[in-house]
Amino acid sequence: MPGMTVPSLSHLSADFPSATPRRRLYVLSALAAVLGAAAGVLAYALYGMITVLANLVFYQRFSFEHTGMGNHTLGWLVLIVPALGGLVVGLIARFGSDKIRGHGIPEAMEAVLFNRSKIAPRVTFLKPVSAAIAIGTGGPFGAEGPIIQTGGAFGSMIGQLLHLTAVERKTLLAAGAAAGMAATFSTPIAAVILAIELLLFEYKPRSFIPLVIASTIATAVRLVLMGRGAMFTVGAVDFGFPNALMWYLPLGVICGLAAAGFSKTLYWVEDLFAKLPMHPMWWPAIGGVGLGVIALFVPQVLGVGYDVISDILNAKLAMGALILILVAKAAALLVSLGSGTSGGLLAPMFMCGAALGGLYAGVINHWVPAAVLSPGAFALVAMAAVFGAAARAPFAFIIFAFEITRDYDSVLPLMLVVVIAHAVALLFMKNSIMTEKLARRGLRVNQEYEVDVFQQVTVGQVMDRAPALVPADTPLGELAERINRGEQALTSHQAVLLTDPVGELAGILTRGDITRALVNDRAGSMPVLEAGHSKVHVTYADETLGEALNRMLRFNCGRLPVVDRAHPRRIVGYLGRTALLQARLHRLHEERVPEPGWLNTTLRSKPR
Repeated sequence: MPGMTVPSLSHLSADFPSATPRRRLYVLSALAAVLGAAAGVLAYALYGMITVLANLVFYQRFSFEHTGMGNHTLGWLVLIVPALGGLVVGLIARFGSDKIRGHGIPEAMEAVLFNRSKIAPRVTFLKPVSAAIAIGTGGPFGAEGPIIQTGGAFGSMIGQLLHLTAVERKTLLAAGAAAGMAATFSTPIAAVILAIELLLFEYKPRSFIPLVIASTIATAVRLVLMGRGAMFTVGAVDFGFPNALMWYLPLGVICGLAAAGFSKTLYWVEDLFAKLPMHPMWWPAIGGVGLGVIALFVPQVLGVGYDVISDILNAKLAMGALILILVAKAAALLVSLGSGTSGGLLAPMFMCGAALGGLYAGVINHWVPAAVLSPGAFALVAMAAVFGAAARAPFAFIIFAFEITRDYDSVLPLMLVVVIAHAVALLFMKNSIMTEKLARRGLRVNQEYEVDVFQQVTVGQVMDRAPALVPADTPLGELAERINRGEQALTSHQAVLLTDPVGELAGILTRGDITRALVNDRAGSMPVLEAGHSKVHVTYADETLGEALNRMLRFNCGRLPVVDRAHPRRIVGYLGRTALLQARLHRLHEERVPEPGWLNTTLRSKPR
């Protein structure tokens, strides 16, 4: 990875390779509970800031009562207000931290994967402030992205404050981010899954337990401070499954295309801003001007728009309104977020995806009245599918939509449409909407993960069970002569195992040891044990290759004798680098080489 240094592992304690001892899990869990409570309070505070600022700017009153910006009293001044907000955000990015730009999740991913989970503490304070200014002055964003990034930054800050490992710091960063999403939408399960899919790329007790604790506490705090109601509500919906199955299939394709198209267009707009002959500090102001022009004609694009999402999900808007919102909100989001301002991506994409699904159902009902599709059901499914495909987090958003509705009938259409959209988007998107930004910085993110073959295969499965054994008192010259003659047992590995008079492990001798020793002892009379190493690091047949590899890394050696646990000097095999590579090659073979199936075998065996 760019800029990554590889530290020495020789200082690690005897319980290596466990970088996070299980006893420390309790400490992480306690810290995660603190993070969860902090994220709940943070979400409440940020929404309060946004609401107060929006009321001051658009209605000239001081109030904590949320009111949509679509009925503002600014008139033509709406052309200026978003630009002024963008200017302030640009100044914060210029003189505070450039990390406040964008919707936050890519920055959190970068910190985890490329910066040892370290986020500058000032981001913890500047991100919510800049997001409140951007959204409070009309930015078409959600607060969830900034809250997720801020929660992650707070977790990282705690991890840097205390004496923790980089892995523990990653866990706290992810726990803070998950708590931020849970506190925003009251969807704790989806928040945990999203953190696993986008930040952790692992599923282990050391990360899963703190994630769940943080998300649960954050949701509990949210319920106390903000009530039990979701950010947007969904009434009773008829998903019509399986009768409507044939209509859900094309919707998945459409959502996948929409996800890919939106992602590509967003970065195309960013490229256009990058070509402007001016400092990036001014870009958010220019994006604000574009937003103001759109809002002058379609004021519903202003602000978070949870009320508009609720209207779409409950089928309260006509098809003309859906078309207008779909086009205008997408344009407003692209021009604003593409300018590098601060704001969340989830809510506006939810609105666009919901509008797309509701519009699709309306069109089908118009041309095929017998279909009788529920616009609310298709809006909900499309809302999850578009963002799930764009972010490559399909599982998280299947669960998210289910948690929003708490309707089990939604599960099957959600699963079907989201995975179809995901599959279609994979055809057109090399990177997700989250990782494309990192890829443009030369940072590669692999969002596909599986159990490491080194954790599945044991040493006994790949070791050489008949390694070359040489008595420890053998003269060095005699061994060198045998190697030069090409004795198979002595040339198959880069080292030979040395044995004592009873045939047990006495040491190890590498090719490099032989060369160095012969420089000083040209006659070759030196015993091989004197030229080799009597202090030998070993492995056991029942250990995983991962454990053996970690020992190799720790002691900087490329091969290990395999011994019996009951008799630690009884040799049972030899493990070298080649065996490790063979295990990886075997997994690659399993993935890419098709094997003859029963049908193929039967056809070939038929007499001609």
